Amino acid sequence: MFDMSELAGVMGNYPTPFYLFDLDAFRERFEAIQQIVGDDVTLVYAMKANPFLVHTVTGFSRAKFEVCSPGEFSICERERVPMASIVLSGVYKEREDLEHVMDACGGVGMYTVESIGQFLLLNDMAAERRIQIPVLLRLTGGNQFGIDEDAIREIVSHRDAYPNIRICGIQQYTGTQKRKFEDIASELDKLDEFCDSLKEDCGFTVQEIEYGPGLKVEYFGDEAYKNDLSGCQMLADKLASFGGKYHFSLEIGRYLAALCGMYVTRVVDMKVNRDEQYLIVDGGINHLNYYGQAFGMHMPPVTYIPQGGEGVGLRQGKGRVSPYEKHFEWTVCGALCTTSDVLLKRALLKDPHIGDTLVFFETGAYSVTEAMYLFLSRKLPRILAYSAGRLEVYRGSIGSDVINSRKGLVRML
Repeated sequence: MFDMSELAGVMGNYPTPFYLFDLDAFRERFEAIQQIVGDDVTLVYAMKANPFLVHTVTGFSRAKFEVCSPGEFSICERERVPMASIVLSGVYKEREDLEHVMDACGGVGMYTVESIGQFLLLNDMAAERRIQIPVLLRLTGGNQFGIDEDAIREIVSHRDAYPNIRICGIQQYTGTQKRKFEDIASELDKLDEFCDSLKEDCGFTVQEIEYGPGLKVEYFGDEAYKNDLSGCQMLADKLASFGGKYHFSLEIGRYLAALCGMYVTRVVDMKVNRDEQYLIVDGGINHLNYYGQAFGMHMPPVTYIPQGGEGVGLRQGKGRVSPYEKHFEWTVCGALCTTSDVLLKRALLKDPHIGDTLVFFETGAYSVTEAMYLFLSRKLPRILAYSAGRLEVYRGSIGSDVINSRKGLVRML
């Protein structure tokens, strides 16, 4: 596990801003979750949460990968992910990409179906190759993803007409950061009822359910320091209540990866504008993204490290305070030319200086992929990874100007 006492040495070798992913912490959480849900439950890593961790997941032999785009599939190819471990998902699947998957790669372990048209396309392509492919039918949660109940009944009722497709079961994911476990339990109960109806009405037995629970990660306030696995335990108990009726696969991304990451940035300027104190850092919202954050109003887990001093966890001021107390309140902004680039509001600091460091924690999921990287053509941050006492550079600092300019890259035709 990464020791924060080592951070000064890291910063001496690598200029800020940068991400640092603790692979040991990621493995530990993965193993703990697997132990809680049991070996009979398959963990499917939603790689969109953090594609830099894909090679680490390959170390878990029973793990699978949810792949939602041709780019994600290419990453899996470069990381030599076993094709049998890939669940090929995505609301849109293009024929050209499917041809590459089926012909060049020999197919994958599972295909998800997002529409009747997609089902027919997969069937036709499998028939052309005289193979049978396994699929999961995605049940909609009431949005653009998946297929509604009647369409699934129509497909399974005529499944004998499609011998090149083996329908294994149902997939469902309705969203992330579910606040109440009761919502997850209710979804699973409704899934069970729907599967029962397929057996009763269509004579079809669902063997597998791939379910994205959307377990919550706390990002703000005191709760951010209490991210235990109690939600996972409640989920495991709920799955056990079905008594082996289905093989469950759990699609998880944020819940696995969030806690393994930190984002490091430095103070590069200070100012007071109309009695409000500002710190400017060399990073910004083009790198840092927390689900639910808005204009720095919520306090994530962040440590402030003065030059040559000990780090201190930051707290947030209460707003309406005396002039003396307000003296300690600082608004932390990034380097972007937009008023939206606010990382922290009313952060309580006694004596900040240019050159001090801020370390934002719980940035292992989505921040590295969802932040607005290309805005203002600034550099992408370095990606560092730590494991077993070794630090490795996964990506150097890359200028986004080459992407945002017509003369920056050779056009590929």
